[in-house]
Amino acid sequence: MELTAAIFISVLASGLQLTTGVGHDPLLVVDDYEDGGIRLKCLSERLFSEAQLLWTNSRGDNITGTPLSADTSTATVSSSIILKAGSGNSASCKIIDKQLKTSTESSVAIADVFFPSTSPWLAAFVVILLLSIFLVLAAFYKIRNNNKEITRAEKAREQIQQEEQKMRFQKENEDAKKRIENIRNELKFRKARSNAVNITLDQKCRHPNLCISNDNRRVKSSNKTETALKAMVVATEGFPGEKHYWEVEVGNQSQWELGVVSEKIRNMIMNSTGNSFPENNLFSLQYSQGKYTLTGGKDVSDCKQCRVVGVLLDVENAELSFYNVEEMSPLGSVYFEFTGKQYPFFSPVSSGEWLGVRPVKPQT
Repeated sequence: MELTAAIFISVLASGLQLTTGVGHDPLLVVDDYEDGGIRLKCLSERLFSEAQLLWTNSRGDNITGTPLSADTSTATVSSSIILKAGSGNSASCKIIDKQLKTSTESSVAIADVFFPSTSPWLAAFVVILLLSIFLVLAAFYKIRNNNKEITRAEKAREQIQQEEQKMRFQKENEDAKKRIENIRNELKFRKARSNAVNITLDQKCRHPNLCISNDNRRVKSSNKTETALKAMVVATEGFPGEKHYWEVEVGNQSQWELGVVSEKIRNMIMNSTGNSFPENNLFSLQYSQGKYTLTGGKDVSDCKQCRVVGVLLDVENAELSFYNVEEMSPLGSVYFEFTGKQYPFFSPVSSGEWLGVRPVKPQT
């Protein structure tokens, strides 16, 4: 309504001219916005017997409008055009009566402000809007991916922490077991050591190549050439029962053997006039080339070289056990069946180094 009133006022204010003849000038009416422009309707309140309506623009060029129509009930004729922005913004309507040879004409000029137009910022606004939507979606996608990465990282960190806790728990558990095992071994060693006895070497029961010290506590090989491990010396003391413990200093010798023999074997050694000594019926621990071996060929694993070896003879349980005295840890055990007394024996190598019985100090 405001547009119609404004344009109507513009029409009234525009120059109205009568070209020829008499009568009422055509009335220009703004009908409505249409097809991106403004529809103008040209009306005449006078009927013409034979009329022609012409539309012209501001340059005087003809404009094609709708066919002329007549309404006998209202005694009017009309035609319309669509005036678009940029077409000169003005139009003239001329009605020619061919019979009377008269014509009437009206013109109108419409300001650009009344034309429907697209703001020059609209394209930029649309681009900015689309770009903003894209950036929001991209930011949302990035945030979503970041959240996923953060979630995965947190899960991975939690898994690593769980693995570390599990490994730490396993290590602590292993350390605790090891400490318990060490304590158990130490208690077992101290209990074995409480059965300490004195040991002396028997001059009458030794291999001819062996030399015994004056105090009958140490033995070494007097032969500089290689001799068999069974070049041994037997202790004077024999033990028929219960538990008996003694310690032997082996030092850094690369080869030796310690253990017990039965009374029958001891008598065989004493009565022997040659160098032949029994290979069987010995229960012992051998050390050779950095490896410990128990009777029966059983290896002792994870044991470093020790300087002092403890020996526990448990006749009641038919068990012969060996200990690393410095570490207070077991080296291994041999189980056997026997009758009669059991005598400790010692077999050094031909290096000329002493292998000796060490007095056991009282427990502290």
